[in-house]
Amino acid sequence: MKLKQLQYISTVAKCDFNISQAADKLHTTQPGVSTQIRLLEEELGSLIFVRHGKRIIELTPAGHEVLRLAEEALLKVDAIREVSEDLKHEDRGTLTIATTHTQARYALPSTIAAFVKEFPKVQLRIRQSNPTEIANMVVRGEADIGIATESLGEHDELLVLPVYRWNRCVVAPLNHPILAEKNLTLQKISEYPIVTYDFAFAGRTAMNKAFSIRRLKPNVVLSAVDGDVIKHYVELGLGIGILGNMAYDPRTDTGLRSVDVSDLFDDSISKLGVRKGRYLRQYVYRFMELFGPHLVRRVIEPAIMGGKLEENTFDLDKLPTLTKPNTPLSQ
Repeated sequence: MKLKQLQYISTVAKCDFNISQAADKLHTTQPGVSTQIRLLEEELGSLIFVRHGKRIIELTPAGHEVLRLAEEALLKVDAIREVSEDLKHEDRGTLTIATTHTQARYALPSTIAAFVKEFPKVQLRIRQSNPTEIANMVVRGEADIGIATESLGEHDELLVLPVYRWNRCVVAPLNHPILAEKNLTLQKISEYPIVTYDFAFAGRTAMNKAFSIRRLKPNVVLSAVDGDVIKHYVELGLGIGILGNMAYDPRTDTGLRSVDVSDLFDDSISKLGVRKGRYLRQYVYRFMELFGPHLVRRVIEPAIMGGKLEENTFDLDKLPTLTKPNTPLSQ
């Protein structure tokens, strides 16, 4: 059994069983990948993949277990490499963060600025996507950290840590009648066309729940993944907007006014996810602490490496609250 054979079956699975695509990623040939997989199957005496003609279409039951163990082994190999890099070059490397537009635009800038100042030799990469794909990127090892409000907790392979709380505001064009309401209610909000986040993004679940409990159906005429897009269409007159408080900045959003509606919705919690069992460089732990001051290495590293967090490790009621764009959470 060879390490590259484990890499081959892992890459083929990640490429949705497309051997040609896997070969491109591995910088080798399609026949070379097929041959190594066959040799491994012969050594194991069991098929890893189900085939239809010459095409691989899925994993066999045994293949699922082989793949799981192979990925664990590859994680350990990567950890050895990372330990070596930490010892030789603790202040240089690459940090890849998978996150949503909202996090990248409004929550992360102050953290990134502080991190770049402290680690100028670390190459920082931000990959924006939807919460489901963010989680998948961390699971697949394509990102060191995933940051989102939704979906991260759906993967057993991830250690998910709460970072900060946030709530919502209603935004509307200047002189819109909803801005004159003294006691804004969900009933009143539901009477207007609404522009807000796409269902899979930014705490939309909590918003829908609030309306559902009161048996109201919000008239969502447009949904988007980007808070700036939401504000733009509100300015165009499509409706009122519901978005995170941190996405409204009176200094730049001069064509809009906002009304805080935190009393109408439960707080949402943005989370950070890392792959369990993966060795993380020292600067990765430092980034997490800069982003969430409560995410100290001595607490979370044992959990990443196989331990468990105590149920009350983090008091959710005491998490920092983000209400303004680009504000450090420690403030």
